[in-house]
Parts: sequence; C-alpha cells; structure tokens
Amino acid sequence: MPKRVDHEERRAQIADALIRVAGRRGLHAVGMRDVAAEAGVSLRLVQYYFETKEKLLFYGLQHLTDRFTARVGARLAAAGADPGPRATVEALLLASLPTDDEGRTFHLLYSSYSILSVTDEALAAQPFIDKPDAAENAVTGLLERARAQGLADPAIAPRTEAISLLAMTATLGTSILVGQRTPESAIAVLHHHLDRIFSPPEHT
Repeated sequence: MPKRVDHEERRAQIADALIRVAGRRGLHAVGMRDVAAEAGVSLRLVQYYFETKEKLLFYGLQHLTDRFTARVGARLAAAGADPGPRATVEALLLASLPTDDEGRTFHLLYSSYSILSVTDEALAAQPFIDKPDAAENAVTGLLERARAQGLADPAIAPRTEAISLLAMTATLGTSILVGQRTPESAIAVLHHHLDRIFSPPEHT
C-alpha cells in the first residue's frame, strides 16, 4: 500500500529548508533549486507545491510567522501561568531580538522580506503578513491593561509607546546583526525603556 503523503507537512518541510538556507545565504540569493537541495527533494517537487519563487517566498513568510508565534509562546510559558503585562511585552520584544541562532534567522529574514516586498512586484502584491498591525495592537492592549491596573505610568500614550517599542526593538536587532552592539547592551536599552513605562508595584 503506498504511503499517504501529508501535503501540509511536505510544504512545511520545504518552507523550513527555505528558512535555513536563506538564514545562511540571505533571502535574495536563494533559488528554488537551492531550497530543493536543502530539503532533500527534487526541484520538480518544490515547483509542484509552489509553482513560482514568489509563492514559495510568501508561504515561507507565513511559516516563519507561525514559528515566531511559537517562540513567543514558549517564552511566555517559561514566565509562568499569569506573567502580567510587563513580562508579556518583554517576552514578545525579546523573542524578536537576534540573541541566538533562531532569533538571528527570524530578524534577518523579516528584514529581507520587508526589502523584497518593496522591489518585487509579485511579493508586493501579497499582504506582507496577514495582520500587519497585530504586534502593535497586542502591545498597545497590554500597555492599556497595565495602565488601568496601576502597573504603568498613567501619563503614557499606549499606542505611541507600543509603536516606539517595536520600532526600537527592530533597530536594536539590526544593530546586533551588524555587530554594532552586543545582545546584552541591546537588552539593557530595552529594559531601560520598559522601566520608564512600567511603574514599580507599590509596597504596603
């Protein structure tokens, strides 16, 4: 009896190969043949599932987003059953910094996708991610909750602070990638701004 093929599993296998080889060589330098070789499958099979490089890249971005979501979830799980707004914001931001091999790959590829979407018409025709404001909305909601609970400076503007934190984290991530600063110094800067936003709990 022939073995049943799990098509979603095969697509994920190919997407993982794309992420690995692009993490080493850069997304711009990766072709479908490179991905096929990395995945240990034929070029014809990659073309069967994705038809064009643009479709492969778009699926790869969705797969990368799923993996990043799992990375954030693992950090939140490690923080405990109810980590609170600050720990949740911190887990989200730290997960996107290239402080380990996986984080480096995430940051490099997200940056590469951003640049390619500006110049590649086929990729630009697709939504860059399903919900481009998801992270901004999530951090804004957490800051609003913290402010309402008296855990953050009551004078903060949650949306503006969320935008600032995410933009700063992206820039810090790039500075780590290019060797401008160490992961430790970037994390220290991030903690400095979180300390500014979040009020320490009052002692009774």
